[in-house]
Amino acid sequence: MSLANTDAAAPIKANRRGILSMSAAMACFIVNDALVKYTTQTMPVAQLICVRSIMASMFVLAVAHATCATARIGVIAHARVAARGVIDAIASLMYVFSLFHLPLANATAINMTSPLFITLLAVVFLGERVDWRRWLAVGAGFAGVLLVIQPQAGGFNAFAFLCLAATALYAVRDLMTRRIAVTVPAILITLATAIAAVILSGIVSLIEGWRPFGLFELGRLALAAVFLAAAYYLVIDGMRYGEVSVTAPFRYTALLWALAVGFAVWGDVPDALGWCGIALLMGSGVYVLHGERRRIAAKIP
Repeated sequence: MSLANTDAAAPIKANRRGILSMSAAMACFIVNDALVKYTTQTMPVAQLICVRSIMASMFVLAVAHATCATARIGVIAHARVAARGVIDAIASLMYVFSLFHLPLANATAINMTSPLFITLLAVVFLGERVDWRRWLAVGAGFAGVLLVIQPQAGGFNAFAFLCLAATALYAVRDLMTRRIAVTVPAILITLATAIAAVILSGIVSLIEGWRPFGLFELGRLALAAVFLAAAYYLVIDGMRYGEVSVTAPFRYTALLWALAVGFAVWGDVPDALGWCGIALLMGSGVYVLHGERRRIAAKIP
Protein backbone atom coordinates (compact mmCIF):
# COMPACT_ATOMS: atom_id res chain seq x y z
CA MET A 1 0.00 0.00 0.00
CA SER A 2 1.38 3.41 -0.93
CA LEU A 3 2.02 6.18 1.58
CA ALA A 4 -0.94 8.14 0.18
CA ASN A 5 -3.23 5.17 0.64
CA THR A 6 -1.94 4.69 4.18
CA ASP A 7 -2.74 8.33 5.00
CA ALA A 8 -6.23 7.92 3.54
CA ALA A 9 -6.84 4.77 5.59
CA ALA A 10 -5.80 6.37 8.90
CA PRO A 11 -9.15 8.13 9.60
CA ILE A 12 -11.02 4.95 8.72
CA LYS A 13 -8.94 2.93 11.20
CA ALA A 14 -9.48 5.61 13.83
CA ASN A 15 -13.25 5.39 13.31
CA ARG A 16 -13.14 1.61 13.68
CA ARG A 17 -11.22 1.94 16.94
CA GLY A 18 -13.71 4.53 18.19
CA ILE A 19 -16.68 2.30 17.30
CA LEU A 20 -15.19 -0.75 19.03
CA SER A 21 -14.23 1.21 22.15
CA MET A 22 -17.64 2.88 22.41
CA SER A 23 -19.53 -0.40 21.98
CA ALA A 24 -17.35 -2.11 24.59
CA ALA A 25 -17.80 0.84 26.96
CA MET A 26 -21.59 0.53 26.73
CA ALA A 27 -21.34 -3.19 27.60
CA CYS A 28 -19.24 -2.37 30.68
CA PHE A 29 -21.69 0.33 31.78
CA ILE A 30 -24.61 -2.11 31.56
CA VAL A 31 -22.84 -4.77 33.66
CA ASN A 32 -22.02 -2.08 36.19
CA ASP A 33 -25.66 -0.95 36.25
CA ALA A 34 -26.89 -4.53 36.75
CA LEU A 35 -24.59 -5.00 39.75
CA VAL A 36 -25.55 -1.64 41.21
CA LYS A 37 -29.28 -2.36 40.81
CA TYR A 38 -29.08 -5.08 43.43
CA THR A 39 -27.08 -2.93 45.83
CA THR A 40 -29.31 0.16 45.75
CA GLN A 41 -31.89 -1.75 47.77
CA THR A 42 -29.68 -1.67 50.86
CA MET A 43 -27.51 1.47 50.44
CA PRO A 44 -28.25 5.17 49.89
CA VAL A 45 -27.37 6.33 46.39
CA ALA A 46 -24.64 8.85 47.28
CA GLN A 47 -22.99 6.37 49.64
CA LEU A 48 -23.08 3.69 46.95
CA ILE A 49 -21.54 6.00 44.34
CA CYS A 50 -18.88 7.14 46.81
CA VAL A 51 -17.84 3.61 47.84
CA ARG A 52 -17.84 2.38 44.26
CA SER A 53 -15.84 5.41 43.08
CA ILE A 54 -13.25 4.93 45.82
CA MET A 55 -12.67 1.35 44.69
CA ALA A 56 -12.66 2.41 41.04
CA SER A 57 -10.04 5.06 41.85
CA MET A 58 -7.86 2.49 43.61
CA PHE A 59 -8.14 0.10 40.66
CA VAL A 60 -7.34 2.80 38.09
CA LEU A 61 -4.43 4.07 40.20
CA ALA A 62 -2.99 0.55 40.32
CA VAL A 63 -3.23 0.23 36.54
CA ALA A 64 -1.71 3.68 36.07
CA HIS A 65 1.19 2.73 38.34
CA ALA A 66 1.73 -0.57 36.52
CA THR A 67 1.90 1.25 33.20
CA CYS A 68 4.23 3.94 34.63
CA ALA A 69 1.62 6.63 33.91
CA THR A 70 1.80 7.86 37.52
CA ALA A 71 5.05 9.60 36.60
CA ARG A 72 2.77 12.24 35.07
CA ILE A 73 0.01 12.09 37.66
CA GLY A 74 0.11 15.87 38.02
CA VAL A 75 -1.88 16.23 34.78
CA ILE A 76 -5.08 15.22 36.60
CA ALA A 77 -5.04 18.74 38.07
CA HIS A 78 -4.86 20.28 34.58
CA ALA A 79 -7.84 22.59 34.05
CA ARG A 80 -9.40 20.62 31.17
CA VAL A 81 -8.84 17.21 32.76
CA ALA A 82 -10.19 18.29 36.16
CA ALA A 83 -13.15 20.15 34.62
CA ARG A 84 -14.09 17.08 32.60
CA GLY A 85 -14.09 14.96 35.76
CA VAL A 86 -16.23 17.47 37.68
CA ILE A 87 -18.78 17.71 34.86
CA ASP A 88 -19.01 13.91 34.71
CA ALA A 89 -19.58 13.69 38.47
CA ILE A 90 -22.27 16.39 38.43
CA ALA A 91 -24.04 14.77 35.47
CA SER A 92 -23.99 11.36 37.18
CA LEU A 93 -25.56 12.68 40.37
CA MET A 94 -28.19 14.63 38.40
CA TYR A 95 -29.10 11.55 36.38
CA VAL A 96 -29.34 9.23 39.40
CA PHE A 97 -31.42 11.79 41.31
CA SER A 98 -33.84 12.22 38.38
CA LEU A 99 -34.02 8.44 38.07
CA PHE A 100 -35.67 8.26 41.50
CA HIS A 101 -38.49 10.51 40.28
CA LEU A 102 -38.99 9.18 36.75
CA PRO A 103 -40.04 5.82 35.33
CA LEU A 104 -36.95 3.92 34.22
CA ALA A 105 -38.12 3.78 30.60
CA ASN A 106 -38.60 7.54 30.45
CA ALA A 107 -35.23 8.29 32.03
CA THR A 108 -33.54 5.88 29.65
CA ALA A 109 -35.25 7.47 26.65
CA ILE A 110 -34.04 10.92 27.71
CA ASN A 111 -30.52 9.65 28.39
CA MET A 112 -30.42 8.06 24.95
CA THR A 113 -30.67 11.49 23.34
CA SER A 114 -26.93 11.85 24.04
CA PRO A 115 -25.87 10.83 20.50
CA LEU A 116 -28.06 13.63 19.15
CA PHE A 117 -26.46 16.16 21.51
CA ILE A 118 -22.96 14.87 20.77
CA THR A 119 -23.42 14.97 17.00
CA LEU A 120 -24.81 18.51 17.18
CA LEU A 121 -21.93 19.69 19.39
CA ALA A 122 -19.43 18.05 17.03
CA VAL A 123 -20.85 20.10 14.17
CA VAL A 124 -20.90 23.39 16.11
CA PHE A 125 -17.66 23.18 18.09
CA LEU A 126 -15.47 20.65 16.27
CA GLY A 127 -16.45 21.63 12.76
CA GLU A 128 -17.27 18.06 11.71
CA ARG A 129 -19.18 17.68 8.48
CA VAL A 130 -22.14 15.42 9.14
CA ASP A 131 -24.10 14.44 6.04
CA TRP A 132 -27.75 13.40 6.01
CA ARG A 133 -26.80 9.72 6.13
CA ARG A 134 -25.18 10.05 9.56
CA TRP A 135 -28.08 12.14 10.85
CA LEU A 136 -30.39 9.43 9.54
CA ALA A 137 -28.41 6.77 11.44
CA VAL A 138 -28.57 8.77 14.68
CA GLY A 139 -32.29 9.47 14.26
CA ALA A 140 -33.11 5.86 13.36
CA GLY A 141 -31.21 4.63 16.40
CA PHE A 142 -33.15 6.96 18.68
CA ALA A 143 -36.43 5.85 17.12
CA GLY A 144 -35.38 2.27 17.84
CA VAL A 145 -34.73 3.19 21.48
CA LEU A 146 -38.24 4.62 21.81
CA LEU A 147 -39.80 1.48 20.32
CA VAL A 148 -37.89 -0.78 22.70
CA ILE A 149 -38.47 1.06 25.96
CA GLN A 150 -41.86 2.61 25.04
CA PRO A 151 -41.88 5.48 27.55
CA GLN A 152 -45.27 6.70 28.79
CA ALA A 153 -46.27 10.34 28.32
CA GLY A 154 -47.73 10.41 31.81
CA GLY A 155 -44.34 9.53 33.27
CA PHE A 156 -42.69 12.80 32.25
CA ASN A 157 -42.54 15.54 34.88
CA ALA A 158 -40.28 18.39 35.99
CA PHE A 159 -37.50 15.92 36.75
CA ALA A 160 -37.39 15.06 33.05
CA PHE A 161 -35.69 18.42 32.51
CA LEU A 162 -33.09 17.53 35.15
CA CYS A 163 -32.45 14.25 33.33
CA LEU A 164 -32.18 16.11 30.03
CA ALA A 165 -29.70 18.57 31.57
CA ALA A 166 -27.61 15.63 32.82
CA THR A 167 -27.62 14.13 29.32
CA ALA A 168 -26.49 17.45 27.84
CA LEU A 169 -23.66 17.59 30.39
CA TYR A 170 -22.56 14.08 29.37
CA ALA A 171 -22.33 15.35 25.80
CA VAL A 172 -20.27 18.36 26.93
CA ARG A 173 -18.01 15.99 28.88
CA ASP A 174 -17.38 13.93 25.76
CA LEU A 175 -16.70 17.05 23.72
CA MET A 176 -14.16 18.13 26.34
CA THR A 177 -12.40 14.80 25.89
CA ARG A 178 -11.52 15.88 22.35
CA ARG A 179 -10.01 19.10 23.74
CA ILE A 180 -7.54 17.27 25.97
CA ALA A 181 -4.14 16.73 24.36
CA VAL A 182 -3.61 13.18 23.10
CA THR A 183 -0.30 13.17 24.97
CA VAL A 184 -2.25 12.98 28.24
CA PRO A 185 -2.64 9.26 29.07
CA ALA A 186 -6.27 8.09 28.96
CA ILE A 187 -5.75 6.20 32.22
CA LEU A 188 -5.01 9.48 34.03
CA ILE A 189 -8.13 11.12 32.60
CA THR A 190 -10.00 8.07 33.90
CA LEU A 191 -8.41 8.55 37.32
CA ALA A 192 -9.41 12.22 37.41
CA THR A 193 -13.01 11.23 36.59
CA ALA A 194 -13.14 8.63 39.36
CA ILE A 195 -11.61 11.00 41.95
CA ALA A 196 -14.09 13.75 41.07
CA ALA A 197 -16.92 11.26 41.61
CA VAL A 198 -15.49 10.34 45.03
CA ILE A 199 -15.33 13.97 46.15
CA LEU A 200 -18.74 15.06 44.93
CA SER A 201 -20.63 11.93 46.00
CA GLY A 202 -18.79 12.02 49.33
CA ILE A 203 -20.07 15.53 50.02
CA VAL A 204 -23.64 14.56 49.10
CA SER A 205 -23.43 11.36 51.15
CA LEU A 206 -22.62 13.36 54.29
CA ILE A 207 -25.95 15.13 53.83
CA GLU A 208 -27.86 11.99 52.84
CA GLY A 209 -26.31 9.84 55.57
CA TRP A 210 -24.55 6.46 55.60
CA ARG A 211 -25.80 2.97 56.42
CA PRO A 212 -23.76 -0.05 57.48
CA PHE A 213 -23.12 -2.63 54.77
CA GLY A 214 -21.59 -6.10 54.60
CA LEU A 215 -18.98 -7.94 52.60
CA PHE A 216 -21.59 -9.08 50.07
CA GLU A 217 -22.45 -5.50 49.11
CA LEU A 218 -18.77 -4.59 49.14
CA GLY A 219 -17.95 -7.45 46.79
CA ARG A 220 -20.63 -6.45 44.29
CA LEU A 221 -19.51 -2.84 44.35
CA ALA A 222 -15.88 -3.89 43.88
CA LEU A 223 -16.83 -5.83 40.75
CA ALA A 224 -19.00 -2.94 39.58
CA ALA A 225 -16.05 -0.58 40.13
CA VAL A 226 -13.87 -2.64 37.77
CA PHE A 227 -16.49 -2.49 35.01
CA LEU A 228 -17.11 1.20 35.66
CA ALA A 229 -13.40 2.00 35.42
CA ALA A 230 -13.15 0.03 32.19
CA ALA A 231 -16.19 1.90 30.81
CA TYR A 232 -14.66 5.28 31.75
CA TYR A 233 -11.43 4.37 29.96
CA LEU A 234 -13.15 3.00 26.86
CA VAL A 235 -15.41 6.05 26.49
CA ILE A 236 -12.35 8.29 26.61
CA ASP A 237 -10.59 6.09 24.06
CA GLY A 238 -13.67 6.05 21.83
CA MET A 239 -14.04 9.82 21.89
CA ARG A 240 -10.35 10.49 21.23
CA TYR A 241 -10.18 8.46 18.03
CA GLY A 242 -12.31 8.81 14.95
CA GLU A 243 -15.11 11.22 14.12
CA VAL A 244 -17.60 11.94 16.89
CA SER A 245 -20.56 11.71 14.48
CA VAL A 246 -19.46 8.16 13.55
CA THR A 247 -18.93 6.81 17.07
CA ALA A 248 -21.97 8.55 18.64
CA PRO A 249 -24.65 6.20 17.19
CA PHE A 250 -22.89 3.23 18.80
CA ARG A 251 -23.92 4.52 22.20
CA TYR A 252 -27.27 2.96 21.35
CA THR A 253 -25.62 -0.45 21.73
CA ALA A 254 -26.09 0.11 25.47
CA LEU A 255 -29.74 -0.77 25.00
CA LEU A 256 -28.87 -3.96 23.13
CA TRP A 257 -26.50 -4.99 25.92
CA ALA A 258 -29.19 -4.14 28.49
CA LEU A 259 -31.70 -6.34 26.65
CA ALA A 260 -29.18 -9.20 26.64
CA VAL A 261 -28.54 -8.84 30.38
CA GLY A 262 -32.28 -8.51 31.07
CA PHE A 263 -32.97 -11.76 29.21
CA ALA A 264 -30.06 -13.65 30.81
CA VAL A 265 -30.76 -12.49 34.39
CA TRP A 266 -34.49 -11.75 34.56
CA GLY A 267 -35.84 -13.56 31.49
CA ASP A 268 -37.22 -10.34 29.97
CA VAL A 269 -38.29 -10.65 26.33
CA PRO A 270 -39.21 -7.63 24.12
CA ASP A 271 -42.67 -7.38 22.58
CA ALA A 272 -43.37 -6.90 18.86
CA LEU A 273 -42.64 -3.16 18.95
CA GLY A 274 -39.48 -3.88 20.90
CA TRP A 275 -38.23 -6.25 18.22
CA CYS A 276 -38.90 -3.57 15.59
CA GLY A 277 -36.85 -1.16 17.69
CA ILE A 278 -34.00 -3.66 17.94
CA ALA A 279 -34.06 -4.02 14.16
CA LEU A 280 -33.79 -0.23 13.80
CA LEU A 281 -30.93 -0.06 16.31
CA MET A 282 -28.96 -2.78 14.56
CA GLY A 283 -29.80 -1.33 11.16
CA SER A 284 -28.47 2.11 12.10
CA GLY A 285 -25.18 0.56 13.22
CA VAL A 286 -24.85 -1.55 10.11
CA TYR A 287 -25.63 1.51 8.00
CA VAL A 288 -22.79 3.48 9.61
CA LEU A 289 -20.38 0.57 9.12
CA HIS A 290 -21.47 0.23 5.50
CA GLY A 291 -20.81 3.93 5.00
CA GLU A 292 -17.31 3.50 6.40
CA ARG A 293 -16.63 0.66 3.97
CA ARG A 294 -17.75 2.84 1.09
CA ARG A 295 -15.37 5.56 2.22
CA ILE A 296 -12.54 3.05 2.26
CA ALA A 297 -13.39 1.94 -1.29
CA ALA A 298 -13.53 5.56 -2.46
CA LYS A 299 -10.24 6.65 -0.86
CA ILE A 300 -8.09 3.57 -1.30
CA PRO A 301 -7.73 2.11 -4.82
